[in-house]
Amino acid sequence: MFAFVFTSRLAMNSRSRLLAVLLAPVLLLCSALAQAEAPADATKALHLLDYIGADYPPTVRDGKVVDTSEYREQQEFSGVLAELVKGLPDNPERAALEQGVLGLRQAIEQRQEGAAVARQARQLGARLAVAYEVSQAPIITPDPARGAALYAQNCSICHGDTGLGDGPAGLGLEPPPANLRNVARLDQLSLYDLYNTLGLGIEGTEMPSFADQLDERQRWDVAAYIASFSADPQVAMGDKAWNIADLARQTPAEVAEKEGPGAVAAFRAQRAKPPQAKRGPAQLLDYTASTLDKSLAAYRAGDHDQAYDLSVAAYLEGFELVESSLDNIDAQVRKDTEKSLMAYRQSLQDGLPLAQAEQRLDAAKAKLKQASKLLGSDGLSWSLSYISGLLILLREGLEAILVLAAVLAFLRNTGQQSAVRSVNIGWGLALVAGFATWALAAYVINVGGAQRELLEGCTALFASVMVLWLGVWMHDRRHAAAWQNYIKSSLVSGGGRFGFALLAFFSVYRELFEVILFYETLWLQAGPAGHQAVLAGGATALVLLVGLAWVILRGSAKLPLALFFSINAALLCALSVIFAGHGVKALQEAGVLGTRPVAFFEFDWLGIHADAYSLGAQAVALLAIVFLYGRSRLAEKRRAAA
Repeated sequence: MFAFVFTSRLAMNSRSRLLAVLLAPVLLLCSALAQAEAPADATKALHLLDYIGADYPPTVRDGKVVDTSEYREQQEFSGVLAELVKGLPDNPERAALEQGVLGLRQAIEQRQEGAAVARQARQLGARLAVAYEVSQAPIITPDPARGAALYAQNCSICHGDTGLGDGPAGLGLEPPPANLRNVARLDQLSLYDLYNTLGLGIEGTEMPSFADQLDERQRWDVAAYIASFSADPQVAMGDKAWNIADLARQTPAEVAEKEGPGAVAAFRAQRAKPPQAKRGPAQLLDYTASTLDKSLAAYRAGDHDQAYDLSVAAYLEGFELVESSLDNIDAQVRKDTEKSLMAYRQSLQDGLPLAQAEQRLDAAKAKLKQASKLLGSDGLSWSLSYISGLLILLREGLEAILVLAAVLAFLRNTGQQSAVRSVNIGWGLALVAGFATWALAAYVINVGGAQRELLEGCTALFASVMVLWLGVWMHDRRHAAAWQNYIKSSLVSGGGRFGFALLAFFSVYRELFEVILFYETLWLQAGPAGHQAVLAGGATALVLLVGLAWVILRGSAKLPLALFFSINAALLCALSVIFAGHGVKALQEAGVLGTRPVAFFEFDWLGIHADAYSLGAQAVALLAIVFLYGRSRLAEKRRAAA
């Protein structure tokens, strides 16, 4: 994967010539279209400066060349660098940058010491990044746990499971896959160098660009995981804490030069596992805004598919994670922000003129600023942490509790205690599956926001069908004591018990995974001072939900069986309509369905959203209820006449 950066010295000469040939036409094209390609060219130039700073030092010692092929490569790439900088758009700093590159080339030609040339390349890179606004730090703090799963999927085939360069697909490659556990080599590279290599790929080698497979945040996660190969897990983080910009841009070698060898181990440990505490509301909303800007840039360039994908990622990986907290502060701001984000996304899908898309983006970013001010950059207050912890579980768990309580009450009131075990097994397995899915998503496989919403949408629609079926079934049997034998022989035994267990499973599972994700985000937002408030809020919600279930079970025992069946049937059919609205909304958030706002009132808890698709799904559910209940009524009249 990083064959260009960590390469075999024996293959350098032929590879560098090939790379120079391949880059020549690209440089001519960039000169003609400098204005359009400026960001990409600046990134490429910065990438070459990083490469020279990392690979030149071992080539010269005491003014003499000790690695001829590598030295020639440095000369060739300094020439490529000069052409790239010359082709950048006009800028007050460009002339100085050209002089800086000329000085760097002269230093290489004069065979100056490696440390001095590396320092010169790094300083030039810093000036270039500032002049052309090349971001060198991640917006979201890298997560090496996420990076480990991505590395296994994309990199281990060549670099091996442990990074030693012994993957099965790497056999016979020239240059061979790098040994990513070479500490001396990794110390010459920053996190940004690793991230940049992932995004650009390497011309003339087997190292491709992963920009299409991995988004910006994922590439930073992989970079942090690779950096962990050179970090000693037994070494403490140290007393000094580097900020995320320093961790991303500096190399361990630079830290050793500035602060002494004693600081290097702590720096390696921190860049391999950057502090996650900064992943709060402000950072998540910044991620949303910056990703939306990239989306518009892609739309302007004509890449509509990429623009739409980025708009979906901006919502799912940023704003959605603070929705719950924002909802508890100002629900209307949350709704308005969500609508504006969806409106911008829809403008991309509809192919509206650029000016209209820009207008909608400006409106969305204005709403994001308003939301950011409400949430603040510090930890949430104790009261807001408590309320958020309470409402997250209460809101998400209410529907599941209603379904479970109704089913359990039905089984108890009809004397089918033996089937209760199937229901308990169903929701118990849902708890296990929910936590397992979260663990897999966090630590084993990469499950992004789109996959989460797709999973939620599909389970909600399936649950809608299931509870509708059960509601109509209960209505059909509300008057018939004669049907008890049928219940005992057909429904509660065998397949019937499985149906109850399946309904219990999906009713709980569809809510649990989202609840865990919301609590995970809330935990970070609340900070250490608010953790007890979050736990207290969750405990209060749990007590309220258990109390609600007890009231339903207790109250249903005093109702006549026919009335109980009718109430239960009405409740389940109402939940079917609610689940249909929630399911379509989740699919819209995942980017599977578009949005079509209409003039209608909204009620989130009932799944009612002012959108044609969501309302259409609920209308279908209502028509199904009317049809099935009408058919049931006609069958009842025929039986009465007979």
